[in-house]
Amino acid sequence: MTSLPEYPPPRISEDDRDTAVQRLQEAYAEGHISHEEMDELLHQVLAVATRGELVSAMAPLPAEKPATTSTIAAASGWIRRRGAWRVPRILKVESAYGKVNLDLSRAVFEHPVVDIELQLPYGRARITVPRDAIVEIEDLRTEWKDPRYKPRRPSRPGGPRIRVSGVMGYGRLKIRHARR
Repeated sequence: MTSLPEYPPPRISEDDRDTAVQRLQEAYAEGHISHEEMDELLHQVLAVATRGELVSAMAPLPAEKPATTSTIAAASGWIRRRGAWRVPRILKVESAYGKVNLDLSRAVFEHPVVDIELQLPYGRARITVPRDAIVEIEDLRTEWKDPRYKPRRPSRPGGPRIRVSGVMGYGRLKIRHARR
């Protein structure tokens, strides 16, 4: 009888490491850990290679805050957000027949990653993202037209990561980066 081959545990990504470092900084800023503890945990997080090691290194931190979710819904007409508005961690946008215009160029991002879930069976959407944003279109089902998005290289590191998913029936999604 042969034993199953042992595979090495999966390595963590740089995004996982960056998220862990941000959690450490937030815990320190909120007074949950001392400067010495943050320094020690930061060295551990930067040295780990696997998810299990990362979980062990992050164990002294308080539990992560639950993600904030907001839903914007309309049966028809326009859904617009622009100016300086707070973007929740998860934003659900639902409209049966309307048009959606989300301008995130001057929005306040409290989370490094924002998920936008679109439910637009017959509507269309236009999303303007900050210049330094990284956009990922994941699990977006379209029936008629493919999304229009021309990725650009972020002008500076540390911009928000915006993940777009959901259903676009017979409308079109257009995503562009702000010019300023």
